[in-house]
Amino acid sequence: MSELRVRDVTLYYEEHGAGTPILCIHGTGGSAGGWGGALDELAARGRTIAYDRRGHGRSERPEPYELTSVEEHADDAAGLLRGLHATHAVVIGRGYGAEIALDLVERYPGLVRALILLEPAILTLTAEAHSWEGALVDGVVLAAGAGGPAAGAESYYRRVLRDEEWDELPEELRSTMLGNAPAVLAELKGGPSRPDEGALAQLHKPVLIVSSADSPPVFRAVDEVLADLVPGAVHEVVLGPAGPALPEVLGFLDGLLDGRDQPGYENA
Repeated sequence: MSELRVRDVTLYYEEHGAGTPILCIHGTGGSAGGWGGALDELAARGRTIAYDRRGHGRSERPEPYELTSVEEHADDAAGLLRGLHATHAVVIGRGYGAEIALDLVERYPGLVRALILLEPAILTLTAEAHSWEGALVDGVVLAAGAGGPAAGAESYYRRVLRDEEWDELPEELRSTMLGNAPAVLAELKGGPSRPDEGALAQLHKPVLIVSSADSPPVFRAVDEVLADLVPGAVHEVVLGPAGPALPEVLGFLDGLLDGRDQPGYENA
């Protein structure tokens, strides 16, 4: 078990492998443990760092913890990379973690070599998706008001993952995710991220965006918009979960680490 004081919280992190830094940023309600066996695949390729974001799992949860933002988590990620002397990193973000990765590269470009975004689903990029997100948040708030934070978090997971996928998750994993309910609500109350589209158009780093064909259609739609905004971004749509051990992800990563970055990308 390793911990590092970053800004105003203590963050739990794990390191696997050696070489080029690879930072894994989990999604809403997740943890470092949620990357599972994919960490072995990643660690065979570089120094893989997975951590519990503030308010999640084994990391410190500020009290009270009622509100957070993508920017706050990106500042934490930057502090972690600097504290561990782990720059210039390939950053893999899942869900909300992908939004954090985008904000990280926008405000701390010198810390990041490339991005792998697993279902970033930035729902402010289209009016339809933004409306869908508003209905989602309203439902979560109602559920939390009636049954407490865990009920609100479960409402969120069932809407995003769908009932069948949520019910099929291992009991231990569902328990962990529900234990992070205060963090889930704090993220939703913090509001959606709004990336600077002008900055995205000037992002000259390798970017892979992976969407799942099984996810809500609004997710894929906004991922397509994001891919169009980022010069040279690669967008893959896969069957099943958009996970970090997919051949599309590992192939992209192998290309980076073998020095096959495309000409024109910033590598410093």
